[in-house]
Amino acid sequence: MNELSIDLAWLLMLAEQKTPGDPQVTDWGALVAAVARHRAEIFGVPVYDTPYARAASLLQLLIHLPALERSNALFASAVAYAYLVASGVKVVTTPEQVRDLARLVKQGTADVDEIARELRRWSL
Repeated sequence: MNELSIDLAWLLMLAEQKTPGDPQVTDWGALVAAVARHRAEIFGVPVYDTPYARAASLLQLLIHLPALERSNALFASAVAYAYLVASGVKVVTTPEQVRDLARLVKQGTADVDEIARELRRWSL
């Protein structure tokens, strides 16, 4: 698995392709923050050191800082899923697992490590 780094264009492509009706961006700062967060480093050491942790950081941020006019949980889930796939992870999940994880994240009680553990359950 590689260390994939996404950008604003990648997020916008997913918003257009994976959310119904191509919702408009209402908070560009949330998208910029998502790009920066998944790349975060302290003294040259990645804060999120696995694809699961980076996907979890994206999912958590995009659910709690809505960037689109609607469908933010769907968008955040699609971003996490696409990030894992683009990182070389074989993902097998169900709509129920995706929904349950989005609900868990939205409650605000799960940290990035817990979200990453749940995302690991999506992979073979």
